[in-house]
Amino acid sequence: MSKVSVVNFQSVDGVIQSVLSADEDREGGFEHGGWVLPYSDEVVAGFMQEATVAADGLLLGRKTYEQFAAVWPSADQSEPAIAAMNRVPKYVASRTLDSGEWSNTVILGPDVAAQVAELKGRPGNDLVVFGSGELLRTLLAHRLVDELHLLTFPLVIGTGKKMFGELPEPMRLTHTASKLSPRGVSIASYTVQ
Repeated sequence: MSKVSVVNFQSVDGVIQSVLSADEDREGGFEHGGWVLPYSDEVVAGFMQEATVAADGLLLGRKTYEQFAAVWPSADQSEPAIAAMNRVPKYVASRTLDSGEWSNTVILGPDVAAQVAELKGRPGNDLVVFGSGELLRTLLAHRLVDELHLLTFPLVIGTGKKMFGELPEPMRLTHTASKLSPRGVSIASYTVQ
């Protein structure tokens, strides 16, 4: 049985919108993009590299997929995380894409929850979700997430898309690890009970 692990950046108030650049996602008039950059350091980069290299596949929403596909195929392949992203299958939840240009892209059909459940049934197919807020909320609502790795940045934004939406019932977690980066990013890992 495989697992689905979520690796996500969030502010203290749970915002996950437009983490890397001002133009990443301005939906809803969001004007605070690029908020993780002042806090990124070697501990954050190392954690992200470990998570990426360990993945057997990526599970992405359309917007995150399009952002990644615009950058990673032409990035320096000598970097282990970049090489891993380009090598592994990319499973994309989308209602608008029929195909993807990035190598090893698989577009999931309209019943994403059923398809992810089927992927989880395959041996050796541990999937990592980066970003992908809408997909993440769907996976959480269907109890398809096995691990959460939350990188919480020391910032309250006050507006923007949140990681967690409404759930049919509370989700109990078991804390498995944590560390604090030199710039104050709390990295906490949990398994879903």
